[in-house]
Parts: sequence; C-alpha cells; structure tokens
Amino acid sequence: MSRILFATSEAHPLIKTGGLADVAGALPIALQNLGCDIRIVLPAYGDVLERYKSLETVAEFYLPGTAGKIILRATQLSDSTVKVLLVDHPAAFARKGNPYVDEHGEPWPDNAERFTLFCKVIQLIALDQVQLDWKPDLVHCNDWQSALVPALLKQIPSAPPSLFTIHNLAYQGLFPQSTFNTLGLAPALWAPHALEFHGHLSFIKGGLVFADRINTVSTQYAKEIQTPELGYGLEGLLQHRQHVLSGIVNGIDGAVWNPQTDTLISQNYSSTTLSKKKVNKLALQKLYKLPANKDALLLGFVGRLVEQKGIDLIIELLKTIEDLPIQFCLLGTGDKQYQQTLTKIAKQNPNQVGVNIGYNEKLAHQIEAGVDVFLMPSRFEPCGLNQLYSLRYGTVPIVHNVGGLADTVIDTTPETIKNNTATGFVFNQPTIEALRQSVDQALEIYTKSRTWQKLMKNGMKAQFTWEKSAKEYLNLYHEILKAQSTRQYTSYQNYQFNGRTGF
Repeated sequence: MSRILFATSEAHPLIKTGGLADVAGALPIALQNLGCDIRIVLPAYGDVLERYKSLETVAEFYLPGTAGKIILRATQLSDSTVKVLLVDHPAAFARKGNPYVDEHGEPWPDNAERFTLFCKVIQLIALDQVQLDWKPDLVHCNDWQSALVPALLKQIPSAPPSLFTIHNLAYQGLFPQSTFNTLGLAPALWAPHALEFHGHLSFIKGGLVFADRINTVSTQYAKEIQTPELGYGLEGLLQHRQHVLSGIVNGIDGAVWNPQTDTLISQNYSSTTLSKKKVNKLALQKLYKLPANKDALLLGFVGRLVEQKGIDLIIELLKTIEDLPIQFCLLGTGDKQYQQTLTKIAKQNPNQVGVNIGYNEKLAHQIEAGVDVFLMPSRFEPCGLNQLYSLRYGTVPIVHNVGGLADTVIDTTPETIKNNTATGFVFNQPTIEALRQSVDQALEIYTKSRTWQKLMKNGMKAQFTWEKSAKEYLNLYHEILKAQSTRQYTSYQNYQFNGRTGF
C-alpha cells in the first residue's frame, strides 16, 4: 500500500476557488478506494476553521524563523475517511475570504511568506519530523502554492520523491528577488537552474525543476505548455523535462453529477428516458424568464467571466442571434466589464438572453440538465470540467480545440455520426466566425432529432470517472517509486542553464 501526502491549497468542500478544489476533493478518495494510504495537507483558512469546529489537534511545533506555534489539526473529507491535515498558523491563514486575494481582488501582500510556511510544514510532514509516526512514500504537489516542496525535498537525500501537477501554468507565484531574501530558503536556490526566473522568484519552478515527475490535467495541455503560446516563458524548461512530463485527464464525481439521481434538478432522466430532459429545459427557461419554447436551441455557460474562457466571443455571438431560434442562459462572475456588458445584452434581448451574475451550485446543475448545448470557447483550457458534466447530462458541448477540451470532445462529422463516436462540436480558431459556424452546425443538426439524440447518448456513454483517472495516477506513482529506487531520472544538479530554455 503506497503512502501518499497530497499537498493542495484548496479542496472541496473545505475551500474552493476553482477546479483544483474539485480535483483535491475527489481524487484522494478514488485513490484511497484503490488501496492508497493517502492524506491531504491544506492551510487552515479562517473560513475552514469557522465551518469545522470539531478538529483534532495532532501535532504542535515551532518552525525556525516563524513567530508563534504551528498546530496541525485533522478532519476528514466529507463522506469519506480520507484524513485532512490543516496547517493552523493564524497570522498566515486565519483571515476569511479568498485564500489568495483580498476583497479588492488584489493578491495578499504576504502570499510568498504564507505559502513558503505551508511548503516548509509539508516538508516536515514528509520527513516525519512532526511526530505523526507516518512518512509518505511520495508527495503529490499541486500548483504554485505547494511548488516549493520538491525543491525543499531535493536538498535532503532521505526525502521521498515528488510529483508536481500543473492545473494552470498561467498562475506561477512570481515575487521580487527581495522577497526571496526574506524567506529563509537555501541561497543556492537563487539561480537560473533553480527558482530564479528573469530576476524574480518563481514558486512554480520549484515543481518544474525539482519534482521527480511533472504532469498536467490533460495530454493535449502537456504538449501545449511546451510551446511559446502557452508556455509563459517556461516552455524551454518543460521541453528539457519532457521525458518526465505527461498528462492525465481529470475525472468527475459520478455520484454528484448524475442526471438519474441529481436532487438539484427538476426532473431526473437517463439515456433511455431523454424526453424527460425537456422538463429541465422548461424549468430553466422559466427560471431565467425566457419564453417557454421546447423547440428553441437553448445554449448555456457556467464559469468565470474572463478572457481565457472566451467570454468576448460569447458576447459577440449574442449580438448575432436575434433572428435565430436560439436562447442563452449564463451563470458566472469575473471581469466587471464583461458582467456589465452581459447584463446589458440580457436587458436589451430578454426573450433570448438570461444572465445571472454570481455562482450557485444548484443553478449550475440546473443549467447542465436544462440546456441543449454548453458553450466552452476557451482560449486555453488545461482540462475543463463543465464539458465532462455536459456529456454526462446529455448536453452537447461546443468547444475550442485546446487542452482537455480537445482530449474529451469528439467533433461531429459525417464519419463520427456514422460510427457513433460524435459527442459535440469542435472549432479550431478562437474567433467569432469559428464559434458561429459551430453554433450554426448545432442548430442544423438539432432539427434532426434522431441524429441529435445520437450525440446525446454518445456523450452519456463516455467514461470520465475519477476511478479511471485514479488508476492512471496510481500507475504514475508506481513509476516514480520504481525510478526512485533505480535513480532513473536526471537530477537537477546536471541541468545546464541556457537563456533560451525558459529556465
């Protein structure tokens, strides 16, 4: 049985700002079901301490250079026995609200100090130096907030190996050199072949340079981050380490996202009772105050209103649907300019466009169950979850051919219709013309009920469960542990810096 320490800055349902929380709240449970002895380590944010009153204290200790005692508290993930270790240090984590930014959307000024402390505690747990009587065989780190851990572990010969998962390379944890000088890190780490990146401290390079293996949340995204377009200056480093870089598509929680049992939707249904899906459509139209029209092609979107998600393309699309049998409903929050523009469009065209600014889990489920088509015109998408939810709910996705969207949605062509593999519509350029062409194609096929039902059923048959993804992670863990015993991978000391490599 492998012992895994899963390090993450968020995990659903304890704390969530994005897809990382969904992964951290589901993958460890699936891994435990496969026989892993897995424990999650997470900062004890103020909101977490507020909601979870009965926490067990499992360790108390001091960290050199850090004022005050650090307390490790323990709880469990909901509906599981997976243990969660919470790093409780009030000065760093007790503040309420978003873990990374303040009420004005600005990064907390002490983020580097906060997450360095987090990483140092993870290192102590990994070395069994906090009296837990438990030492992991492997440490699985996620995104920049825990990316210093592989760098810290590599300084100690007896430390366990590490895996670093990139959920979104756009977020790197960059700070001034002056910050590095205050964090108590080994001076040798300030080097181009370590944590220095064009004169700045780069947290994410701790994972990219020092982890024994690197993975992303889709095979396509693992390729894309090795290009200048999506490598953010790190493509040379990732090309250099491509022999230890791979991708595993995220899964979804089949118990939570299941149209047959979902208690948040108006009418349950399955692939054999698809006519019942229309009840959810009519309920959603009523909710958004759209005319009750079962024949209109109802489009939906749930997510962050930011450029990455292609919101500008959706806005341009909405300006062209007035004479078409199309309706649209949106749930999301983000860029204020996008929020204002979408709200204005909805007021100008209330019979076709409904907008809800904010986030509501129940409404997210109702949209997945009620719309005919889910729009995901993302400019880049490491994995994406909503297209997986959509497939599960017989809702046909329209996606841009990038990242996890490319790995999970099969384009509708005469050939894929004929061989029963088509599950959605895939366009190749992030332009309004390409998106509109896919919507026109969907509108045409929607009038052919037998073909449309075939797309719905094909999607509902697709298997994107956490059990499948967990098996792939388990295989990756075994590869790392095997390589550790044979010292298969090149150590960081042998890397040569070249200004063009992105180091």
